[in-house]
Amino acid sequence: MELRHLRYFIAVGESLHFGRAAEQLHISQPPLTRQIQQLEEELGAALFTRNNRRVELTHVGERLLAEAKPLVAQFDTLKHHVSESAAGRLGKLAIGFISVADYHVLPPLLREFQSRYPNVTLNLREATSDLQLEALRDDEIDIGIVLAPLVDATLQFRPLFEEELVAVLPASEAAKSALSAGKLISVRELADQPFVMFPRHSAPGLYDAIIETCARAAFTPRVAQEAIQMQTIISLVSVGMGVALVPASLTNLGRAGVTYRPLKEKSPLVTTGLAWKNSNSSPTLRAFLDLVDQMKLPPNWQTLLRRKIKLQSKRKI
Repeated sequence: MELRHLRYFIAVGESLHFGRAAEQLHISQPPLTRQIQQLEEELGAALFTRNNRRVELTHVGERLLAEAKPLVAQFDTLKHHVSESAAGRLGKLAIGFISVADYHVLPPLLREFQSRYPNVTLNLREATSDLQLEALRDDEIDIGIVLAPLVDATLQFRPLFEEELVAVLPASEAAKSALSAGKLISVRELADQPFVMFPRHSAPGLYDAIIETCARAAFTPRVAQEAIQMQTIISLVSVGMGVALVPASLTNLGRAGVTYRPLKEKSPLVTTGLAWKNSNSSPTLRAFLDLVDQMKLPPNWQTLLRRKIKLQSKRKI
């Protein structure tokens, strides 16, 4: 007995008419009749009583119809789920992300992905780049939004955006008068200030960019506090624990007690991108990567910040 036999039997059993069942199945009536006869021969029981006027189910036929319908429906559901899963439209996707992504690229990506793939369950995890790389190796997440560089032959990396650094200063009057009255600030003006920074193991690319920026201004930052979360760094600056250099997209984090200043000098670019395991063949992962290729991501935040300050200056004039 094959699945098609059950489909043919259900069509006849529901319509109780071989001609109408054949039309529904898009076949001619003689092949349908032969298939039903083969099924009856295999089961060793008559499924229909037939005469010139009507077709009726036998007792055995009624029993088979009751059990065959959910069986075929279950198979159709299974087939649909497998097809949807293979296309990446059904399943789960675990995404790690650094906090920078939450203020730049993550919201539009998630909105668009959920719009296109509503039946994919997303599991989001905020973590530093180093912890995400461990999670990728241990198959705890499928993809991570991390800071470059990434040196691991088992992982792939795709850049998403690059951005310069901006200064984060306490917004108190004392801090503003001690630093710069202008909108742009020179890195050199921060030389005597305590710094709040990431530990290097959490974000070596960002840490090195900050050190290099300060080195170009002929000083080494005096680190007063370390924190692994960017929001925590901003909070520590807001209470006067020091100043910080952070990726420009953090300017979208509205926090009382701080002011963001673009740098007069060009800083090294900090690259944020996607990382995933080479061996991960998940269709939902492929769907996510394809979506990233198709989307137009938000522009560089440093450019937007400079443009915003320029407009503010014109209004004051």
